[in-house]
Amino acid sequence: MQELEKKLNYTFQNHALLEEALCHSSYANEHRVEHLSSNERLEFLGDSVLGFVTAEFLFAHHPDLPEGDLTRIRAALVCEQSLYEVAKKLNLGAYLRLGRGEESGGGRTRTSILADATEAVFAAVYLDGGIAAASALIHRVLLDAEREEVVEERRRDYKTALQELVQRQADQVLIYRMVGERGPDHAKTFAAEVLLNGAPIGSGSGHSKKEAEQAAARSALEHLPE
Repeated sequence: MQELEKKLNYTFQNHALLEEALCHSSYANEHRVEHLSSNERLEFLGDSVLGFVTAEFLFAHHPDLPEGDLTRIRAALVCEQSLYEVAKKLNLGAYLRLGRGEESGGGRTRTSILADATEAVFAAVYLDGGIAAASALIHRVLLDAEREEVVEERRRDYKTALQELVQRQADQVLIYRMVGERGPDHAKTFAAEVLLNGAPIGSGSGHSKKEAEQAAARSALEHLPE
């Protein structure tokens, strides 16, 4: 645990909180031991702590943005994919306690499990060191300038932008189709292409069909004339 504490740049007074944050329900269910709890309650609390710290950060750093924009940016910052990326940076999967089924099924790399554990760790730090400690951690691993650029990129709707561009001319038909997928069920990558009047104009990939379609639309926008 000391290795993880170094990555978090935080030393726990109560190490049981960190152990609970890393205990998946599958492990707790298999090991019916008194005082052994899964991280689900911490995940619930961590979601609120993360939401508050992120809202406060955006409110202070973007005084000219209206409520709608602040809400959209916050949603992108605290989404499952963002939390999964934080977990990967911390190598959180290596420290999880998982049941046999989740372990054999690739739970250490499952997006939802890692995202939930990230929120649980935020809550554990909050309970151990207060809001200042939790805020410092969240700022360090999530709310940096580079992350905001990623969020801005993620929240752009390339499919809508492409639709608006092609509709400048009459009778234009856009169609998206999946052209492939690879990887295990818990970590699939999808490939998509977009066709304009039957002709391919862009392709892309992502961890969901929606993400792949957005990537294909972005590719098309980069190559189509304005």
